[in-house]
Amino acid sequence: MLIVMKADATDAQVAEVVRVIEELGYRAHPLPGATRTAIGITGNQGAVDVSRFENLAGVAEAIRVSKPYKLITLDLRPEKTVVRVGDASIGGDELAIIAGPCAVESRAQAFSVAEAVRRSGARFFRGGAFKPRTSPYAFQGLGEEGLKILAEVREVYGLKIVTEALDEAGVDMVERYGDVIQIGARNMQNFSLLKRAGRSPLPVLLKRGLSATLDEWLLAAEYVMSEGNYNVVLCERGIRTFAQHTRNTLDLAAIPAVRRISHLPVIVDPSHGTGKNYMVNPLARAGVAVGADGLIIEVHDQPERALSDGAQALTIEQYEQLVNEVRAIHEVIAPTPVG
Repeated sequence: MLIVMKADATDAQVAEVVRVIEELGYRAHPLPGATRTAIGITGNQGAVDVSRFENLAGVAEAIRVSKPYKLITLDLRPEKTVVRVGDASIGGDELAIIAGPCAVESRAQAFSVAEAVRRSGARFFRGGAFKPRTSPYAFQGLGEEGLKILAEVREVYGLKIVTEALDEAGVDMVERYGDVIQIGARNMQNFSLLKRAGRSPLPVLLKRGLSATLDEWLLAAEYVMSEGNYNVVLCERGIRTFAQHTRNTLDLAAIPAVRRISHLPVIVDPSHGTGKNYMVNPLARAGVAVGADGLIIEVHDQPERALSDGAQALTIEQYEQLVNEVRAIHEVIAPTPVG
């Protein structure tokens, strides 16, 4: 169920509705919008009595929700969510660029790439300390030592750190060292991990699963939000198809499709989406052109020596060219601010 408050509803009236919801044994999810606050209700096993809320002060209407998701939907929040990470954001007027190596390999490597990322004007640095690899013999990441290097990058360059957690203990560690918890494609339906991330104070970047439908992806975001963390960024990173000319098939149609359903910001990963260096820039440009709120790009100072995904990493020079191109496209398609 969805409770829509009147535009002039007071904080006290919102708090009273929340109290009634919780008194009934349900969970309340108030999301303030530009013109009014909406309150989602979860935890109910059956239909909720609409009349219990319709006469409460400040309530405009109570709406039954028949869709499988309740919190990610535009019905709850017509305005797009802007996920704020300190003085940076994803989903606002600025194109968010998240760039860095697939894996943190050393302090020297991370700092070399971070310097270029900062110089480009990007606000976010990506780097994996824990790497879920197909082969158990492949480089698995530096673990906590990698997280410490990422924390140094933030201190020296002022970049916000986006890094992956593989399990609940990993979320604990990312909370100590990072700024955004990445949930990778292989863990998109790791429901205990999603719930733990939903109890975190950090924003969550949720990658689409390797063969996930749109509904499965959005319901994974619903898992996070149902625990009280409403700062979720969706990431289209390519899905498994019969195609052999790319590592994955980047589903750019997912961007406008998500826009019709959800208020959450959505970004594109053309690195994993193609798996090939020469395809990253064209697909990044296309992602921005179809309305993505940002990009997550793999950059390495020596891709030929990368311990993870070197074939899809951009050189620093290629990355700098990409930033100039995608920002030009974003300026053309971005709505002009009013006033």
